[in-house]
Amino acid sequence: MLSEKRILLGVTGGIAAYKAAELIRSFVKAGARVRVVMTESACRFITPMTLGTLSGGEVYTDTFETTRDGEIPHIDLAYWADLVVVAPATANILGKIAGGMGDDLLSTTMLAVTAPVLLCPAMNSNMYANPAVQANIKKLADRGCRILDADSGDLACRTTGPGRLPSPEDILEVVETMFAKKDLAGVRVLVTAGPTQEPLDPVRFITNHSSGKMGFALAQAARRRGADVTLVSGPVSLDAPPGVELVPVQDARSMRDAVMNRLAGSDVIIKAAAVSDYRPSETSLSKIKKSDETLTVTLERNPDILASVGEEKGNRILVGFAMETEDLVENAQRKLSSKNLDLIVANDLGEPGAGFRHDTNVVRILDREGGDETLPLMEKKEVAERIIDRIVALLEKRA
Repeated sequence: MLSEKRILLGVTGGIAAYKAAELIRSFVKAGARVRVVMTESACRFITPMTLGTLSGGEVYTDTFETTRDGEIPHIDLAYWADLVVVAPATANILGKIAGGMGDDLLSTTMLAVTAPVLLCPAMNSNMYANPAVQANIKKLADRGCRILDADSGDLACRTTGPGRLPSPEDILEVVETMFAKKDLAGVRVLVTAGPTQEPLDPVRFITNHSSGKMGFALAQAARRRGADVTLVSGPVSLDAPPGVELVPVQDARSMRDAVMNRLAGSDVIIKAAAVSDYRPSETSLSKIKKSDETLTVTLERNPDILASVGEEKGNRILVGFAMETEDLVENAQRKLSSKNLDLIVANDLGEPGAGFRHDTNVVRILDREGGDETLPLMEKKEVAERIIDRIVALLEKRA
């Protein structure tokens, strides 16, 4: 996503400056090239050597020091950057940028920057709420800067409230969204994810090993690329991706209702949930006590959500998943045809790193025209991007 993108990171003098180290690691891991500008105050919280070692590039602190190539730093850096991120952005730097001041290297560089800018405020809660600070934030947003709202929580000043610098993971997500192509702008995408839990009694249920990671990655990828995304998810331990509407459900019937109620308002449906095929025919209202007798549980079929959507999909694009332990392609092709799908993503549980709970996956993508694409082992977020690429191609073909 960030391969060879040039990110200029501005680090200012707040306690959250220590998070710049992990942020740089995240950028570099994602493939970006990173240069760092630190204010004099920032150097009191974390050393230039630390950030330089992690970035593998130069760290700049002096307005009057030339670069290795003899260039003027604040001009050279401004031209170099594809994106400027200031994290943490203190009240001081926000005021300088808003007021057009340039009395150190970072503020002077900001005057010359023409690339997109992401500002990540972090400070004491009262400072953050100060009308002057909020006015500066609004002024910068009106000028086109992207402002990442501060998180709430325990602060270094032993108070609790808004003012925390968001996590490096959250900042990375915003950066990747800013760079992502917006080829799904205006498209309404409905994604299902996770397992369903079919209750046997108040404490027991039938379920499967789905973690929801693949479905959440798909929702996140679609949102990054501009889609309006609704995510219907069974019980998982994942946070909803930013900007995605999360609809939590528990069992197959509640998932069916949530999906069918939203079908008319969707252009693309991605059914990544691992829905339980069966449920107990009777649910005890009290805990079933252990005894010496054998317990027999009678199961009955759950509604086939994918088939129901396939019957009513019209001109919508419908993507399904098939997880198999044998005859992968044959079973996936049968499901592709019988459920009226446009694409099916097939998993072989015997493949190392594929299937439930992993952060990675190995899949084959089959389509109605006989196409069969095998993807190597890769992270689920990368698999999600490849699936979204195929969906975009279908949309463009139909348009």
